Amino acid sequence: MHKMIERNARVVVPSDVLMREVDGEAVILHLHSESYFGLDAIGTSMWKFLTTSKSVGGAEQMLREEYEVSPEELAKDLDEFIERLSKLGLVDVTVG
Repeated sequence: MHKMIERNARVVVPSDVLMREVDGEAVILHLHSESYFGLDAIGTSMWKFLTTSKSVGGAEQMLREEYEVSPEELAKDLDEFIERLSKLGLVDVTVG
């Protein structure tokens, strides 16, 4: 069972994380650890919607309109994606 992230939570990119899009895919640099990460096209869409939306729920709604996926599968995938990014220090999740 996955950890459910509150839908009113917000995903924020720390100042020491840079993202550049190259041919529809993202390259992310964590300046503090000097680590690079890559995202495929779907991961890049998830990143963009999460980091520009006012909430996880808003990003989830936009992703639902963009991709044909069940709401349950999208919620699980999105929560796992946020959890991984958070553990790597690439995003902060704030509530309120």
